[in-house]
Amino acid sequence: MLAVRLSGTGFENLSIDRVPVPDVGPNQILCRVEASSVCSSNLKLISQGSSHSLINGWDMSRYPLTLGEEASLTVVRVGESLHHQYREGQRVAIQPAVDLPPINHRERYTNHAEGMTKAAVGYTLGGMLAEYFLVPEEVIEGRCLLPLPVDDLPHFAVSLAEPIACAHRSQEQHVHLLKDSPVAPRVPHLGLLRGGTTVIIGAGTIGRMHAELALRFGPKNLIVSAKGDTARRKVTGSLAAKARRHGVNLHVIDPQVLSESVFRISKSGADDVIVAVGSRSVQQEAFHLLNRGGVVNLFGGLPRGHHLLELDSLDIHYRETRVVGSSGGDPWDMRNTLDLLASNRFDAGNYVYGIGGFEHTIEILERMTRERMNGRAIVYPHAGVTEFRTVDYWSGALEREFLGRAGT
Repeated sequence: MLAVRLSGTGFENLSIDRVPVPDVGPNQILCRVEASSVCSSNLKLISQGSSHSLINGWDMSRYPLTLGEEASLTVVRVGESLHHQYREGQRVAIQPAVDLPPINHRERYTNHAEGMTKAAVGYTLGGMLAEYFLVPEEVIEGRCLLPLPVDDLPHFAVSLAEPIACAHRSQEQHVHLLKDSPVAPRVPHLGLLRGGTTVIIGAGTIGRMHAELALRFGPKNLIVSAKGDTARRKVTGSLAAKARRHGVNLHVIDPQVLSESVFRISKSGADDVIVAVGSRSVQQEAFHLLNRGGVVNLFGGLPRGHHLLELDSLDIHYRETRVVGSSGGDPWDMRNTLDLLASNRFDAGNYVYGIGGFEHTIEILERMTRERMNGRAIVYPHAGVTEFRTVDYWSGALEREFLGRAGT
């Protein structure tokens, strides 16, 4: 089988290799990879190599890593101990971050993995930028192998479930304490404030996912800060009609006038602000947009050495504002996201930048270092040699036509 593997730091150590299809142990499952989404987190791993925090001493020159943490899978072989849980032909997805220490190959980690509390698919648990993926014990024990709620979910949509689940988890970090009257008890409300004002800063792939997910909470105003006419058209084109159906006022704003626009639209400021860009100055400014009791969510990470912010403790104290963060989902978020996709409450087709065959994977990763892709590239490992092409929108029907022409 073919697999995208990393054997050191930098693109010079990245290759598409032919390797044996793995044997299946009693507590493992072999899956065919139907589609894989190419995530920018791969670039961080490529640039950092063995110094990446999830590698923990693993020698990639001796044991190359297969990349890829976002995919649509079909079970092709089930280990003898798991026949009561899974079956051949079953379609599944994976939550890649596993809240368990490594079970196998502990000798390959620093101090035999002592102190590790997490492992991850796409790192030392194997990856899904390959034609087949051996699901390891860690994924199964961590309940991170999830059967699909319906069998006809498009493969590309399943491969996008993981980043959507990250945004889903992030929004449920928000908590508002509500009172019906001055003498009523406070009632915690989980998520974005219904009837309030939500601001999404950033209109890249994740920012737009946040904006669409925000509609399910029913804010009165949804303000999206989008830089450039192309980005603003992308947001408006994909979300305007849906926002109207939800009774939400959608405002797509240039970042230069964001602050004045927020206080013009909502005199008291924003109840929820999600920063979906990795900018220290933008994160700092986000606190000034808050209403009393508002929540800032720092979703976009900052590089180490440039990650410290200044907070006004008096503002937090007297105006009861909050700051939260989130860097990933868990199996429940993945399951709920798959349900959203299956019920057509989230349209994954708006978040596809381009599609192509597996042989384009390294080319796509290199391209991501040079230009901004507002959407994910989807590769189909069994489609054969096909061109990589950009798309404005993707759907199950278009995918079936594409795979039919490819003879898959």
